[in-house]
Amino acid sequence: MNTPNVFLLLNGEKPTNLPDISKYELICATDGAYQYLKENQIQPHFISGDFDSLATLPKDIETIHTPDQNFTDFDKILQILFDRNFKNIHVYGASGKEQDHFLGNLHTALQWQKKLNITFLDDYGRYFFGDKEMVLSSCLNKIVSLLPFPTATKITTQGLLYPLQNETLTFGAKIGTRNKATKKEVNISFETGELLIFMHH
Repeated sequence: MNTPNVFLLLNGEKPTNLPDISKYELICATDGAYQYLKENQIQPHFISGDFDSLATLPKDIETIHTPDQNFTDFDKILQILFDRNFKNIHVYGASGKEQDHFLGNLHTALQWQKKLNITFLDDYGRYFFGDKEMVLSSCLNKIVSLLPFPTATKITTQGLLYPLQNETLTFGAKIGTRNKATKKEVNISFETGELLIFMHH
């Protein structure tokens, strides 16, 4: 896992407890999520969106107007971050509320996967699209789920209670939910496809 340098808040279900904001180089939010940061005395470096949800724009924060309805607010703010050479992004507020938004956010993350390192976080854990070979740390006794998008082949794991050995997972046929880490480190590799990894707190 790369060291995150961006805290991004979307307008889904807000985290009950905010992380240590000081560890991030950049703090940003979509316009619909800005009020939550304001209520928690957190000043973002910029906010973006069509700003329909804000009665007045803040004067002391960069505001980037992105009215293009062909793209979601999440997609548009990722483009801004990419253009500014930020690559490692922690995304809060992506899940909860309307589940079509949640699935749409996964769709967007998958589109950006080759260009950005995106990790979603909420009150229950973290989730991200995995690299073909990866090592997860601080896993002992945590629930780990592997969801293919839509298929991932030759998956091999080490450190899980129910290991996979060159197995294929396909959404609608066989997936790998609610496994349990038996070691501090879990190794996961696969050959083709996309694999969404959930790691619960």
